[in-house]
Amino acid sequence: MSAGIGKGNRTAYKIIYFIKKRMITHSEEMESDFRGVIIDIETVGDFDNHYGDSRRCRNIRPVVFGFIDSGSLQIYCAEHPDEIERLIRIISETLPELERPLYAFNANFEMSVLFHTLGKEIRFERELNIERYEGKGVCRLGLGIPNYDDPFKDNGYECMKAWWAGEFDNVIAHNRSCLLKERDILLKRGYREPDKLRFVKG
Repeated sequence: MSAGIGKGNRTAYKIIYFIKKRMITHSEEMESDFRGVIIDIETVGDFDNHYGDSRRCRNIRPVVFGFIDSGSLQIYCAEHPDEIERLIRIISETLPELERPLYAFNANFEMSVLFHTLGKEIRFERELNIERYEGKGVCRLGLGIPNYDDPFKDNGYECMKAWWAGEFDNVIAHNRSCLLKERDILLKRGYREPDKLRFVKG
């Protein structure tokens, strides 16, 4: 609607706009039998395939930060591009408080994104994929792990599209399912050392 917008309507529009720009949090208490913290991030942006080091992820930014430990699951989701900087502050403040070791499925991706986002190296000690390009969907099916109501069935690209479309319930459901699947992968199959990664600014 482009006509008939008076002062009152402009005020209402601003109120709606600022309500939409917020941080969504999701938390659950649950017991899991492992030590440390599993981290999973959802992101926007494109890979720079000119590089084989951390710079491959230099144009990618987190929009969801989720983690699970032995007692709880926590997710932070930015609802707007303007909230990404706030999410980055939350990540920066939270990471030093997390119990080691840190795990991820494709840890080099998390480490690279966090390096170019935070400007410092965050070392993950444990890798949950069995080889660099193992797909999480193939892995979980092979191990008999449920989908955990993932609306995108292990497809992170669909999650990125949903975030841009404002489908935040589905985005959070996907991140939650990723954390639960990765926990089960750890408990069923264990972990390995992450592949070597060169941290290069640029």
